[in-house]
Amino acid sequence: MSVILASAGYDHTIRFWDALTGVCSRTIQHTDSQVNRLEITSDKRFLAAAGTLYVRLYDIRQAGSSGNATAAASATNNGNVNGHGNHNNGNNNPVMTFEGHTNNVTSLAFQIENKWMVTSLEDGTVKVWDVRSPSVQRSYKHHCPVNEVVIHPNQGELISCDQDGNIRIWDLGENQCTHHLIPEDDVPINSLSVASDGSMLVAGNNKGNCYVWKMQNQRDITSLTPITKFRSHLKYITRVLLSTDMKHLATCSADHTARIWSTQQNFNLETTLQGHQRWVWDCAFSADSAYLVTACSDHYVRLWDLSNSETVRQYNGHHKGAVCVALNDV
Repeated sequence: MSVILASAGYDHTIRFWDALTGVCSRTIQHTDSQVNRLEITSDKRFLAAAGTLYVRLYDIRQAGSSGNATAAASATNNGNVNGHGNHNNGNNNPVMTFEGHTNNVTSLAFQIENKWMVTSLEDGTVKVWDVRSPSVQRSYKHHCPVNEVVIHPNQGELISCDQDGNIRIWDLGENQCTHHLIPEDDVPINSLSVASDGSMLVAGNNKGNCYVWKMQNQRDITSLTPITKFRSHLKYITRVLLSTDMKHLATCSADHTARIWSTQQNFNLETTLQGHQRWVWDCAFSADSAYLVTACSDHYVRLWDLSNSETVRQYNGHHKGAVCVALNDV
């Protein structure tokens, strides 16, 4: 199945890209607001866009897309590709809208079978939605803006972080918060990532610090043991993301870089990706963990070869900052 690569941001557009050529194959006008986060359903049928007040679900099958991230790296037309020749084929209206948010939706994630979805909000809540009939099933309260929520691989717990520096684990079976962590008092936690096998949790904060915990899951209840803390950037961390093979951690920052750290070598720095001119907001690993896609306030989305830290494709077309990206090349 072909790769799905999409990006969005402050220009109120969602753009689908052909990973091989760098050409924008489809543009969706997201007129409500900027787009804060994108997420692809596991069956690759839908793309969810989180903005202000709404999450809108779009049909991916309308988009033409081919090639994969690895193939894009070997394409002969290396470097910049102009994405202005866009195709608005098909119906670009959302197929579903999730209403009931009262502020910015900062992140979202789908249950593995796409039966339910979770969102985090600046209004201080984490909401669980029934995807089959858009409605709120659960709502959990922080006391300040929530920056991100992720679903534990056991599908029975949520992990969220907020602007006051709290990390909370919510047990869906017990319908309550079972863990409350504060790595640094009053230092916002901007991003979380949990290992694909549930063995590790990583958090990144406004001081550029990453915290890592070992996670053990017994009877669907998670226990946490601190592993390490390290300084990954001198400025804000905007995103942390563990690769699918769990061998690498990507961190994005206000310092205009993304960095790759080895989880197998005590989180030693593997490489620094330099070339963006402004804040790097988001990233996504390729399925083989050999490539990384980044989104930046400089309007550009880049595909990086992690073996040599080089940009092998730059996706041009956004007219304002690109702040989120979604990739599925399985």
